[in-house]
Amino acid sequence: MITQENIIKDLTAIRDQSPLVHNITNFVVMNNTANALLAIGASPVMSHAVEEVKDMAAIASALVLNMGTLSPLWVEAMLLAGETAKQKGTPVIFDPVGVGATPYRNQVAVRILENCKPDIIRGNGSEIMALVNANTKTKGVDSTASSNDALDAARQLATQANAIVVISGKTDFITDGETVLTVKNGSPLMPRVTGMGCTATAIVAAFAAVDNNLLYAAANAMAVMGIAGEMADLKSTGPGTLQLHFLDALYNLTADEVTEFLLV
Repeated sequence: MITQENIIKDLTAIRDQSPLVHNITNFVVMNNTANALLAIGASPVMSHAVEEVKDMAAIASALVLNMGTLSPLWVEAMLLAGETAKQKGTPVIFDPVGVGATPYRNQVAVRILENCKPDIIRGNGSEIMALVNANTKTKGVDSTASSNDALDAARQLATQANAIVVISGKTDFITDGETVLTVKNGSPLMPRVTGMGCTATAIVAAFAAVDNNLLYAAANAMAVMGIAGEMADLKSTGPGTLQLHFLDALYNLTADEVTEFLLV
């Protein structure tokens, strides 16, 4: 069960330890995810040069592999960093952005799953379903399936990949293949801001850096993400102001606010 006490324990650990989160992510979201990690108390680094990713992965506390804007060199960098992180016992968090949209994305996702063996996989409903069934199609990087629709696929993927699987949606589902946790916080404005899903993946990585129970680390992260979005919505008039208030909510989040807003 997700509890206010465990969320605050992890959040406090992030703020105290400032874990280094190594992101090989996409051009669209680098600024957003770096600012979100800073706001929550982590230390982000956006490093994708093949010449240095092994060294960076070796000193990081968590690694994010995000395939939003793919190129052959970036794929090579992801594989190098992922293999290094696994050797070091560092949690690898995989965001299969747009998998199911093109054969190339499907091929890259399979290579990352096979070579890097992610500890946590976070995606929208269509992406999670596409990882299980290659015939599932996605609408670019947007989901055509709800998180509820993808729950069976998430359980199957978690078992096959030996990973925690997180589905983002109106309700977030977090599963290890057997246990299923839910988070019902969030704002309808969040899908109107580019990169919110990618930001969730980065936040999950920060929590995984400080909590060895990756099922609850992922769930606690999604709860904080949803609560911050919900709090930001109360002060926002549209997606532009939501981005500003979201960062402030992450930065200022208190135990009392977690208790007040948490919906599971």
